[in-house]
Amino acid sequence: MWATRLLFATNGGFFASWVSRIPQVRDDLHANDAGLGLALLGLGLGSLLAMPASGKVIARLGVRPVLAATIVLATLDFPLLGLVGSLPLLGLALAVLGASAGVWDVAMNVAGHAVEVRAGRTLMPGFHAYWSLGGVTFAGLGALAARAGLSPPRHFAVVAAALGAVALLAAFRVPSGPAGPADVLVEPADVLVEPHEGMAPARPQWALTDRRVLALGLLTFCAAWAEGSANDWLALLLADERGASAALAAAGFTVFATAMTTGRLVGNRVVARLGRVRSLRWGAAVAVAGLVVLLGLPRLELAYLGALGWGLGIAVAFPLAMSAAGETPGRGPQTIAAVATIGYLGFLVGPPMTGALAHRIGLGSALWLVVGLVAGLAALAGSARPVAAAAGANPPGANPPGA
Repeated sequence: MWATRLLFATNGGFFASWVSRIPQVRDDLHANDAGLGLALLGLGLGSLLAMPASGKVIARLGVRPVLAATIVLATLDFPLLGLVGSLPLLGLALAVLGASAGVWDVAMNVAGHAVEVRAGRTLMPGFHAYWSLGGVTFAGLGALAARAGLSPPRHFAVVAAALGAVALLAAFRVPSGPAGPADVLVEPADVLVEPHEGMAPARPQWALTDRRVLALGLLTFCAAWAEGSANDWLALLLADERGASAALAAAGFTVFATAMTTGRLVGNRVVARLGRVRSLRWGAAVAVAGLVVLLGLPRLELAYLGALGWGLGIAVAFPLAMSAAGETPGRGPQTIAAVATIGYLGFLVGPPMTGALAHRIGLGSALWLVVGLVAGLAALAGSARPVAAAAGANPPGANPPGA
């Protein structure tokens, strides 16, 4: 279990280390914000191009070789982010990082689901909490490195060596993958469901032709859009429309990030008590309430309360969708890849679209769209119902008796 936690934490650490030094990299390249924005697209595009095929590769080769290869590639590429001398080269280096870290993300979620199945209980929210913890830790270290005057090339080289070594060691301690193309890394349906009358055998098909997979993808899309909007716009909202100073605005985002991390840390226990579907619906209700307080009431102190509800409410949505995707009979890794890809699309297009809408109607008004997306989490929660529940089994995340 610790190996899986380390994979999540180091993946988050890579991303946070990069984000913490973006201003210095921009200045070193003498770039403007528009040019930097185009280069930053490389990160998301690299992920979106590589992730859809990752499930088939994992099912064929196993999770350990895929993790090892992507970790090595990310480790070798990361120092280049501080060494490149132009924006096009930066965009290319970011595309490589996005592709390697994106496939690493899919593989570690497949591994996390394998650990869940072996343990017989929900663990994915806790794994994603370690991604958040890794991000917070290495964002702080990045701020310290910047204050100490450590150049991005040296900083990135140290981060790559340290995180790459830890992640590579962890990669060989997670559950091993299949031996051949006919095998599947984890089959919760085989492990947890006994064949019963009227149960049709799983038929191989493209993941996105399955309505359940599409619904799970939309769930992650909504969750990613909501999270990404907080990352990019919450502090700005507090500064521009609530009169907060730069420090108080940053504190508002800290409240949100801490709430999300806390929600994921306690998420395993919450799901064990309420079940996966009710956890998603109650979480959506908390997030909607928080957003209504944040956007509808003008007082700054209430905005912090709203940010707290926003973060707590959406904390478990993405990880629980990964758990549900892994249960797809015959296609666990492929479905995790498909659902994660749709989620990443939400991270990529959501915040910019919020910004475009804010340009027309104002940021406070534009963020009401997020309220609708979070409400969509409740509507889509049924798609995360454990596959084995219909057969009378009790897979991780199944609702308790009587739920």
